[in-house]
Amino acid sequence: MGLMYVFPVARDEEDFVIEKDQTLILKTYGLPYIFWIYALCIVAVISFMFLAIQAPILKLIELGDSTDATLGYGLLGTIGMMPLLVLGFFFYEKRLIKINDELKVQHRLFAIPVLTSSYNIENTNQLTIEPFLDSPNVARLKNDEDSVGFQNKGYYVLWLNFKDSKRVRLDRHSRKVDLEKLKVLLS
Repeated sequence: MGLMYVFPVARDEEDFVIEKDQTLILKTYGLPYIFWIYALCIVAVISFMFLAIQAPILKLIELGDSTDATLGYGLLGTIGMMPLLVLGFFFYEKRLIKINDELKVQHRLFAIPVLTSSYNIENTNQLTIEPFLDSPNVARLKNDEDSVGFQNKGYYVLWLNFKDSKRVRLDRHSRKVDLEKLKVLLS
């Protein structure tokens, strides 16, 4: 999700970079406001779906046997969870918390820490930036002026490497310069 949830790259971004004593907290930006319009449209469609199937499902639950009731409740539960899933994308936040030589990667959903992982950084050489391109760049191989806009530029990944060949992906971005600035912030 690094291409959607971007980390700040400068210390002067007060809302997303918090510095206290020996602690540095980097919080991802939220999604752009245009996505809220998408979310509103998705929730509206789900609401219309619920209104269309509400009466038949409730009748199925009321008149059917236990299997039909289970299926009806399952369907109503699924439709009820869909708006929460959509809103979860908007209230997701990833944090990088650096305390001295310890780096915590924390995932939050609705401001509640859901998953936290801790890693020790022994030196800054453990942080590496590598290009990632998962498809052949045919437009660039042809080197045609008409296909310049179709060139797959890929993205870059910021890795935290360990001696035992274990790797942890901290972030990914379409701009290598931003990942280099993030690496400097974490150093």
